[in-house]
Amino acid sequence: MFDVFGSLKGLLRIDTVCIDNNVFRLHYKATVIILVAFSLLVTSRQYIGDPIDCIVDDIPLSVMDTYCWIYSTFTIPNRLSGTVGKDVVQPGVAGHVEGEDEVKYHKYYQWVCFVLFFQAILFYVPRYLWKTWEGGRIKMLVLDLNCPVINEECKADRKKLLVDYFTSNLHTQNFYAIRFFICEALNFINVLVQIYFMDFFLDGEFTTYGSDVVRFTEMEPEEREDPMSRVFPKVTKCTFHKYGPSGSVQKFDGLCVLPLNIVNEKIYVFLWFWFIILTILSALALVYRVAVVCGPQLRLYLLRARSRLSPQGQIETIAKNCHLGDWFVLYQLGKNIDPLVFKELIADLAKKFEGKESV
Repeated sequence: MFDVFGSLKGLLRIDTVCIDNNVFRLHYKATVIILVAFSLLVTSRQYIGDPIDCIVDDIPLSVMDTYCWIYSTFTIPNRLSGTVGKDVVQPGVAGHVEGEDEVKYHKYYQWVCFVLFFQAILFYVPRYLWKTWEGGRIKMLVLDLNCPVINEECKADRKKLLVDYFTSNLHTQNFYAIRFFICEALNFINVLVQIYFMDFFLDGEFTTYGSDVVRFTEMEPEEREDPMSRVFPKVTKCTFHKYGPSGSVQKFDGLCVLPLNIVNEKIYVFLWFWFIILTILSALALVYRVAVVCGPQLRLYLLRARSRLSPQGQIETIAKNCHLGDWFVLYQLGKNIDPLVFKELIADLAKKFEGKESV
């Protein structure tokens, strides 16, 4: 079992240089790991059992299993409630009249593992775009200044390189910051699109799935209808047709047990809550980003919080001279450079901007 999840090790690696933020990492690390793990879990049939087992008279069971897995099974939605063993065989499994009772076909459970993996790829796309656009700029600028122990001469040389970089590229880095903000917006758009994609995939059941499950747990046993049985039934019906001895078409109704749906129903309950939380956090992150773009005072406050060891006057001097892109690069450096070194860098930059020292 551990070999199956071995491919996730690369996603768990901690980056030595941070080029994004916590909400961004929730998308491309946490969510991708969750979706890939769930995809592997669903595909690992040998650890869970056969995906489908059908029983029917006069038809070989292996043939029935394969047929029903390929062509889907069905339930009767208006037979979901009732006492099992008395009113119905299982929720949604009962006799029905063709043309009168609604029949719901469940065709999506075969594709769950592929859809989950496809979603994981989509969640990684904004990260891939940002890494491509970023081009390793922060890593090159950090050099070895994220190490607490560094040779003084080496540190002075690298700080000088950073100060020269900032002064020579001043007011030219806005596009760098804007591309990161675009990727943040893509994260938010992606999670919204994926919620509606899953709703489409589950025949319109996903948007209210989690809330229906919570509501179900609070209802009285005799009057409640299990939404998990409605979306991911464990027992379904399957109809097989074949020619009889006289050449007439014979109809065989079988019962099918879908053990994988025990896993699927729990996966999608978790994903419903996870995606709602992720959507809220992503929306808050966008509101924060808009405030940063529109508020110079907020940028000053954030830079002050990032460099608490530096005097306020130096930070105000830098904030006054920096445009949005310059501030963003400096803020990113502050997340990766040792605090004491960052304090010295702030001091050197402030002196450079004030024209007090030729660096």
